Amino acid sequence: MAKERGRPRTSTVLWEGVQQLLAGTTAGPDGPTTGLSVVDLGGGTGGLAARVAALGHRVVVVDPSPDALAALERRTVEAGLADRVRAVQGDATDLSALLPAGSVDVLLCHGVLEVVDDPAAALRAAHDVLRPGGRLSLLVAQWPATVLARAAGGHLDQALHVLSDPDHRWSPNDPLRRRFDRASATELARAGGFTVTAVEGTRTFGDVVPPASTRSEADLALLHELEAVASRSEELLALAGHLHLHARR
Repeated sequence: MAKERGRPRTSTVLWEGVQQLLAGTTAGPDGPTTGLSVVDLGGGTGGLAARVAALGHRVVVVDPSPDALAALERRTVEAGLADRVRAVQGDATDLSALLPAGSVDVLLCHGVLEVVDDPAAALRAAHDVLRPGGRLSLLVAQWPATVLARAAGGHLDQALHVLSDPDHRWSPNDPLRRRFDRASATELARAGGFTVTAVEGTRTFGDVVPPASTRSEADLALLHELEAVASRSEELLALAGHLHLHARR
C-alpha cells in the first residue's frame, strides 16, 4: 500500500470537506460529534491525522511503513497529541484483523485505492470495521485531469496512453496503478456497501496555476475561492485532480 513519493498535500478545500464530514457524524446513534473514533488508512506520517486529533477525535493511523509511523509518533509527541493518535502497522486488507468489526465512526481513505492490489477488497475491509451509519471519506485521483496535465506539459504520447489504458496510467512507469472518474469511483463505493452522499472536486486549479500568480495573500484567497466554487460545480468536476467522496455505511 506504499503511496507514490510526493503525494499531494491536503488541500484547503479537502480539509474543509473532511471537517464537514466529521461534524456530520455522531459517535453512535445518540453520541456527541466530538471524540469520534477515526481511522486514517494509509495515513503515513500523520499530517491529516494530527489535524483531526487536534479537533478532539481519537485517530488510529494504519500504514505499512514503519518509517512513516515512526515519524508519525514523533509528530504527535511534539504536538502534544500522543494520547489521541495511535500508530498501527498494516495494509488495507488487514483492517478486519487489526480492528474490531463495527468499532470505527469515520474512516479516511485518501490516495489508497490507486495503489493497492485490490481496491474492492480494501473497501470491503473498510466497510467491516465501520459501525452502521459510520462515514467514509474517500479521496481518489481522477484521470481526465491527468490527460490535460500531460498534454499541457508536452507529453502528448502519455496523454493518449491515459485515454487508452484501462487503468488510465500514463506509462508503465506511472507510480499510480490506476485512476478513477466519478462514475467508476461511485460504483466501487456502492459495490463495497456504501451510500455516496456527496462528491466534491479538489485541486482543480491549484496544480496548474503558476506560482507567480499566487504570491500575495489576496491571490491565494482568490485561488481558494475559485477552488471552493469549482469543487461544487457539476461542469468542472471532471477537471478536478482528485475526487472527494463522502459516503455512509
